[in-house]
Amino acid sequence: MKYYIVAGERSGDLHAANLIRQLRQKDPEAEIRGWGGDMMQEAGMELVHHYSEMAFMGFAEVFKSLGKILGFLKECKADIKAYRPDVVILVDYAGFNMRIARFAKARGLKVYYYISPKIWAWNQGRVHKIKKVVDRMFVIMPFEEDFYARFDYSVDYVGNPVNDAVTDHVRTADFRTKNKLYNNKPIIAILPGSRRQEIESMLHVMLSVLPSFRDYQFVVAGVSNLPKSHYEQYNKDPNIKIIYDQAYDLLAHAQAALVTSGTATLETALFGVPQVVCYKTSPISYTIAKMVIKVPYISLVNLIADKPVVTELIQDDFTPKKIIAELKQVLFDRHFIKKQQEGYALVREKIGTFRTAERAADLMVNYLGQDMARS
Repeated sequence: MKYYIVAGERSGDLHAANLIRQLRQKDPEAEIRGWGGDMMQEAGMELVHHYSEMAFMGFAEVFKSLGKILGFLKECKADIKAYRPDVVILVDYAGFNMRIARFAKARGLKVYYYISPKIWAWNQGRVHKIKKVVDRMFVIMPFEEDFYARFDYSVDYVGNPVNDAVTDHVRTADFRTKNKLYNNKPIIAILPGSRRQEIESMLHVMLSVLPSFRDYQFVVAGVSNLPKSHYEQYNKDPNIKIIYDQAYDLLAHAQAALVTSGTATLETALFGVPQVVCYKTSPISYTIAKMVIKVPYISLVNLIADKPVVTELIQDDFTPKKIIAELKQVLFDRHFIKKQQEGYALVREKIGTFRTAERAADLMVNYLGQDMARS
């Protein structure tokens, strides 16, 4: 069968790549083409466009880039039309992918969605649009089944791919030596996000608290798809190290972490690392978000646990003074650390133990087979 897959950011590239490997195992004759990144290409997909050109963050930033986004949409639709796949598989990235879903459905193509848009967070009425244009939804948050059931829409919970990735990670024994880190100083991991806007907004504030923690080394999880200039301006202090594409090894060796809200908060929790969640965007984007967001937390850890497990320093609370206070808690307050670890255990329990990509690929191939038999 012919598959067309669209992912629009780094985490989608990783999860789609794992799905592609499983699809190729279940369907040895699979032809796979789409938009994504290096990992999807390495897994066997013919890459049309790289996600790095499409990673826009925040309402204001998306608005400024609207012309470019519309151009990408037109190009993607034309490529799908020419390729004529048996199924279009969309991975997260809701703003772009919901438009592709409408287009594909109108042309009579099967539309599967892997990793649901976060409509439970804001604009919940969009579930009615999903019901019209998405044939099968494969969700990775344990609370999403109940959310969709409220709208009489049956979805498949396939586990969480982050849990699989963390479980499968093999710790690099010579991590400190390889990265020229101090052996006598514990590590505070700095995870500033993978988008340019996040790093520009967050990283300098995160690193500004270093003078209060001179007994530690701050190690920044950089990503190689962004210019090194975003990071290397901070390389002057010997207690700050920048490493690239080694976030899991960093978390496996860290004593605590400052983490930009996103998938990394869940990864940090699954590694059992005490953390402080941070987030800041443009004033316009934040004002709009406050008006439309319908959930009480921004971090995946708190959302899955359905209670405050990690502290969230958002916008005006994201200050050096508050970061210092919260970081001291996760480093030195044994009671606080114990409560956070108990919350992490609850998150693991709710996620469950699934092989997510394998389960999703199994279901997709079976559903496609059933649909082909009926047609």
